[in-house]
Amino acid sequence: MASKKDHTRFRQRFANALQYIGKRRQPKPHLLAPPKSIVILARECYGDCILLTPLIGSLRKAYPDLSIYIVAFSRIILNFFSADQNVAGVYHAKRNMRRYVNGILSKKFDVLFNPKDHPSTHFLLQSTLIRATHKVGHFNRNHEGLFDHLISLEPDTHESVKNLALLDFLGVNRAEYQHKPYLPAMPVSPETASFLNTLPQGKYIGINISAGHIGGHRTPQQWSELIQAFPDEQFIILSSPQDIENKKQLEQPNNNIIPSPSTRNLYEVGEIVKKLKLLITPDTSLVHIAACSDTPLIALYREYLADRTQFGPLSTLQKVIVSQTPDIIDIEPIEVSAALKQMLEILAAQANETAS
Repeated sequence: MASKKDHTRFRQRFANALQYIGKRRQPKPHLLAPPKSIVILARECYGDCILLTPLIGSLRKAYPDLSIYIVAFSRIILNFFSADQNVAGVYHAKRNMRRYVNGILSKKFDVLFNPKDHPSTHFLLQSTLIRATHKVGHFNRNHEGLFDHLISLEPDTHESVKNLALLDFLGVNRAEYQHKPYLPAMPVSPETASFLNTLPQGKYIGINISAGHIGGHRTPQQWSELIQAFPDEQFIILSSPQDIENKKQLEQPNNNIIPSPSTRNLYEVGEIVKKLKLLITPDTSLVHIAACSDTPLIALYREYLADRTQFGPLSTLQKVIVSQTPDIIDIEPIEVSAALKQMLEILAAQANETAS
């Protein structure tokens, strides 16, 4: 089985091969005329999608007539951006090749943007195949000669900032046009719609028990102890379909948990999060869903620095707790309880200030 180092070496050799055999693109000045079309290569995870939406929203505000096209590399990303009314078209680079050739490879765009700052086989291949007057990427020695403009930023720059840096190349004033993260509107099931109608604003604390990576789970006992430590608070448990049984096991014995329906898409999750007083979650897409409604947040991260620098929370009121190991199960329960107590005190103080 190939190691991570083997994959890295392969990607580097692939990038070097493209640099060798491809037409070496020369640096071009910043775009002078408003673009009419742009194609953006979308990264593979939900959190990446959400952190790309500030750029898409900003482009739509700055250029109302701009045609924005998204190239997706997975079904979930295709579905996500297919619901976005700011986007003119979404194409899967690995499926339905006839549609992809007709919609993307047969055309020429004003701008192509590759948001990755490291060599990626599929992203570099599509960056080479797709025709564009201006190809923009992030600086990496393996990207030299493959793009007309490379964006240079400090290491570990937040993903949303890296995406918005494209606006500088386009000559767009970020202060005037910068858009906050958002979730495209998707269908809401009757069960979730009914639940939302009965959910008062700012009363419940949400706990997401699911994780998107190894080392991202707390135990049901740890979550239960946290809930029991705050008997005067009301909680809602959020989970992915894989953790639905753990969700039910938490809801049944705890009287201060209100049972909630299983969500079917990110938009439904976002509509619930929008009504919460506070969200507690491991480092998953829910960190970024909270940013869409600026919901106060307690986020639990593993020890890896890049997780919280490149993909850290954007909510105005937030508390990040970092494990000293690659597993958030090792965060002491008392630390999570103390963070929740502190956050509730801050919210209470803000409510009193508003009332007076």
